[in-house]
Amino acid sequence: MTIAQKTTLTPEPIVILENAFQNPYDNAVATARTCYSSKVIHAEDVSKDEATKIRRDAIAASTYKAGHHTTIQHATFQFVLDKVSRQAIWSFLHSHPFYNSEQVSQRYVEMKAENFATPPLQEEHVPLYRQAVQELTDAYRQLSVLLEPTVVKEYRRLFPVRNLEEKRWQSAIKKRCQEVARYALPVAMHAHLYHTISGLTLHRYHRLCEQFDVPLEQKIIVQKMVDEVNRLDPEFFKFIEDPLPIEETLEFQILKTFDESLRCCWPKAFIREFDRELDSFSSKLIDYKVNSEAVLAQSVRSVLGVPRNAMADEEAIDWVLNPARNPYFSESLNLTSLSKLTRTLVHPHFTFKKKISHTADSQDQRHRMTPASRPVLVRQVLWDEPDYIVPILIQETPAAFDFFQNAMKRLWGHMSTLINAGEAESSVSYLLPNAFPIRFEESGDLLNFHHKWTHRLCYTAQEEIWKTSQEEVLQLQKTFPRIGRYFGAPCWMRKEAGVRPFCPEGDRFCGVTVWKLPVAQYSRLV
Repeated sequence: MTIAQKTTLTPEPIVILENAFQNPYDNAVATARTCYSSKVIHAEDVSKDEATKIRRDAIAASTYKAGHHTTIQHATFQFVLDKVSRQAIWSFLHSHPFYNSEQVSQRYVEMKAENFATPPLQEEHVPLYRQAVQELTDAYRQLSVLLEPTVVKEYRRLFPVRNLEEKRWQSAIKKRCQEVARYALPVAMHAHLYHTISGLTLHRYHRLCEQFDVPLEQKIIVQKMVDEVNRLDPEFFKFIEDPLPIEETLEFQILKTFDESLRCCWPKAFIREFDRELDSFSSKLIDYKVNSEAVLAQSVRSVLGVPRNAMADEEAIDWVLNPARNPYFSESLNLTSLSKLTRTLVHPHFTFKKKISHTADSQDQRHRMTPASRPVLVRQVLWDEPDYIVPILIQETPAAFDFFQNAMKRLWGHMSTLINAGEAESSVSYLLPNAFPIRFEESGDLLNFHHKWTHRLCYTAQEEIWKTSQEEVLQLQKTFPRIGRYFGAPCWMRKEAGVRPFCPEGDRFCGVTVWKLPVAQYSRLV
């Protein structure tokens, strides 16, 4: 293999600095000086002459080396990213809480067969890789066709008075079909997005970009981000640290301590162990604070300065969680982190063991305040044994189910061939389908799970996340009934609060009066 083949990603990601802070380096030093000044120091004050520039650089160096990095967090950079793989987005760009992204949706935008990343491969293996991608994109289009009769039948049941020949309903049906058909697409498929981060996050990106799962692509993206900012302000990265080589990352160091002859057998053992413990759940409650209800009630009393004999636990919980009494739950803005009373919801805490598809987890991880420990992906792959999630709509469409299974069988055959030929697991992982299951643990507090559960219990939510949210709420209701009774879809919240219309989705109304149903009776096909 040549050096070029080892270091080339085709095509390379595109990075454009769309918007940015003015004078980010001077601004960082001005914020530092303001902490110890009787007046506000402005960016222009720290570079007005040679003496102030010398002082500026000394302050910048000392604050950076001392770890006082909030000064470089003020500067914000908005990037346009294109030709970035879904794998890199899931593994790196969206794997932490300190960003904002608006990304093209595979649920609602039809994917084009030519838009995918080709990782470093031996030249003779590139045709097989591209054949595998072509087969998956063909399967995506064919699945959309096979699923349409089932979707049309369900739409007629839900919306008997609609003329489904109208353009808007035809578009809705098409989107439902391609939303599920996308499970066949490889994670090599490109996305374009706006991605906004602070200067501090970009420093961190640069230091740890060469980590699992796709270090080459991650390094290219981050270096282009840094280059773009350097063109704006060559001073901002004056003290930037070199990237840690992947060999020095914690994950790599641990994995290399194990005997490779044993480690190669672990994915199968791990998967069997994980799935056995998960039982029949997609998301299983495995840990929680045992006194959650009592602590929540007491924290409400503490906020208000009310003794226990003046407010019982049930009343305290009702005040903060009942949408009929708490007006914040009927607001379109999420105000709960700003309210003194709803901040009491940070005390109850839950951990779930989860297994959902790569494409579902790509949406689940956008709930950045319910963080998870997502895997080094190739350590969960059986290269010789298909492993994938089948959406309920495909399960209920026999022709699509058989077709999907055959497509996955062919794909795993191609991946196994590439692995056995000596290709790197990180390169072959680009072929993994959106349907590939991610097995992980996720934790969060009631405040942020409340926001997530409420929105994802809506029938318009992605089906897997909707299902896991239902499972999680039902387990909450069983474990903490005084808390769990206050959960339902957004329409239920609005109905309880007396806000009309109950459904806030307009033309996207699911066709079911969900606000009348307990969570245990929630059921959907599309």
